[in-house]
Amino acid sequence: MIEQTIRPYYQALLVDPAAIWLQQRVSPNTVTLLSGLFGILVLPALWHGYSALAIGLLLLSGYFDTLDGTLARLTQQTSAWGSVLDIMIDRLVELMVVFALWGINPSSRGMGCLIMLGSMLLCISSFLVVGIFTENSSHKSFHYSPGIMERAEAFLFFIAMILWPGIFSYLAVAFSFLVTITAIVHLYQFHGHVEGNPHATH
Repeated sequence: MIEQTIRPYYQALLVDPAAIWLQQRVSPNTVTLLSGLFGILVLPALWHGYSALAIGLLLLSGYFDTLDGTLARLTQQTSAWGSVLDIMIDRLVELMVVFALWGINPSSRGMGCLIMLGSMLLCISSFLVVGIFTENSSHKSFHYSPGIMERAEAFLFFIAMILWPGIFSYLAVAFSFLVTITAIVHLYQFHGHVEGNPHATH
């Protein structure tokens, strides 16, 4: 939801200029891998008590995740492999962040993190399955189904969990609830789309 509102301004101010500057300097897949590296480094930063550094690395990871696709389209290097790599790196980063949050206090955070991972599994499954069976009309490599909880919202929750560890359990429940609702909405919208137009899928 946040992305639909601020993405045009964010794209114009922070992403497009960087993509233009980088187009002859680095490949889109390298940017994707750097996004993954920054995300992985959130774990040691958080476990060693560097909360501000962990947040900075998480934001860098998210920024590079938005930059790689723009760079690929600008340089006409979009590919199936790039899309697959991007999706896998995104999931790796999210896994590492949840693992990092769990590691701060495993005994009290285990169930919350497990529920978070479960809701994320359901949501990404609904997202990908709907994308597979829906005709793509966007600039992305497959149909993108927006929802209540997208990556920007997830990152805001992660940052809140880092900043306010005392309310982690409440944030984990809220996160899991919203992510699960997002999965249900994806399925509901797809069902309505198919029922209204049986030949819309490919």
